[in-house]
Amino acid sequence: METEASTTPPAPTYWLTRFVILRLLGSLYAVAFLVAINQIVPLIGEHGLLPVGLFLKRASVVLGSAGAGFVRLPSIFWLGHSDAALLTAAWLGFGLSCIVAAGYANALLLAVLWGLYMSFVHVGQEWYSYGWEIQLTETGFLAIFLCPLLDGRPFPKYAPPMPIIVLFRWVVVRVMLGAGLIKVRGDDVWRNSTALYYHFETQPIPGPLSRWFHFLPRAALRLGVWFNWLAELLAPCFAFGPRVARHAAGVVMILFQTTLILSGNLSFLNWLTIVPALACFDDGFWAKLLPQPLVRRAAAAAAQAEESRPMRTTAWVVTAIVTLLSIRPALNMVSPGQIMNTSFDPLDLVNTYGAFGTVGRERLNVVFEGTRDTIPNDSATWQPYPYKGLPVALDQRPPQIAPYQLRLDWQMWFAAMASPADYPWTVNLVSKLLHNDPNAVSLFARNPFPGQPPRYIRAVRYRYKFARPDNPQGQWWQRERVDMWLVPLSADDPRLVEFLRRSGWGP
Repeated sequence: METEASTTPPAPTYWLTRFVILRLLGSLYAVAFLVAINQIVPLIGEHGLLPVGLFLKRASVVLGSAGAGFVRLPSIFWLGHSDAALLTAAWLGFGLSCIVAAGYANALLLAVLWGLYMSFVHVGQEWYSYGWEIQLTETGFLAIFLCPLLDGRPFPKYAPPMPIIVLFRWVVVRVMLGAGLIKVRGDDVWRNSTALYYHFETQPIPGPLSRWFHFLPRAALRLGVWFNWLAELLAPCFAFGPRVARHAAGVVMILFQTTLILSGNLSFLNWLTIVPALACFDDGFWAKLLPQPLVRRAAAAAAQAEESRPMRTTAWVVTAIVTLLSIRPALNMVSPGQIMNTSFDPLDLVNTYGAFGTVGRERLNVVFEGTRDTIPNDSATWQPYPYKGLPVALDQRPPQIAPYQLRLDWQMWFAAMASPADYPWTVNLVSKLLHNDPNAVSLFARNPFPGQPPRYIRAVRYRYKFARPDNPQGQWWQRERVDMWLVPLSADDPRLVEFLRRSGWGP
């Protein structure tokens, strides 16, 4: 007769889950630091659009001292923020990220990555103001405690602590529920299932397949909204459920993120959201998908595993801290006045999330244009500065950018819905283009004035729409001029010189 113990199924293990989580997280860290390598100097360098030195100086005045600033905005760049320091930190982060992506990670290495990236987020100003930045720091913080302190092997002798696996699930629950609830409260087009009539065309940076999604039958687009509700409101409720329900929830959430990856360029947000969703799966699930040699290595490690009392104790301490810090984000999520993408603690350990609570009905785009003509009117020959991601030329197919992020393009998507007064750094950008500043020009796809800078720069706002795929001209876009977003300016224009001086960007 079999005993009760022999009929009890073994507890699930998470060796392969940890392996997959850390590989994907390392890859995303690498992308994020690569973005910093390529863009951090033009954006916040010593002569960037929003210089970090000026930001830290003003922050220390507002907060009372540099020490108080460090406590409120922890960052290694309080110690030094030269261009060399920024690039050194970015390259160090990229190198360590590649080690994690290759399969080697310990708590010490992951703690360094977390501290480095948080340092960029806290001084990155509006360039780093997106929800996925604090989502990466939160996810990266939890990953520290998945691993032993020093043993960096893919399958060390200590099992991943179960409390940390549960905390990863808590991250994906907040990300998904936060996004779903902000949509329910935010815009009629979500509630009446018409949001996708507009989203693929008006999203920040469309991708190669965005137009195909946009012209799907209306019934399919309405069905897509219901899939959104399934993934963001229903599936997260089962992330802590029984094994089968938890696996189903994980599959739905990952499939949803995959459709977003295919239909646009939302930076590394969707890839990053997949990371905590992976915690819904145990080794039994992965054993059916991953190569058998890897599965056997994980099984051998589990068979010889030892318990680490320090890891277990630390995991429970982290769980207690996260539980306490979760009170305000949880209350915010159920509040009628829900705010999204906000941190409630200086280290961004537990945050509130949400995306696309409202959907634009039209796509506006600001295009910077330059001329060497002496009279800057509409009769002059104006040459556009093409973005790397945002549409400018009507015959150019939207590129695949994500998980990489073009930070200037993203900010200009927001700026097109506002005025230059709300984005004063755009005037600084104009000044730099008038001087052919190589760092500023590097943010665009090409320089239309490679030999000699333009005499005038202006910014024109256009309304863009997808051209139908069967149009005879083979165009991807149609557009019409809306207004003059920023009047023509020359390098010696007194208005420009005075504005730069008052803003701290001029001599």
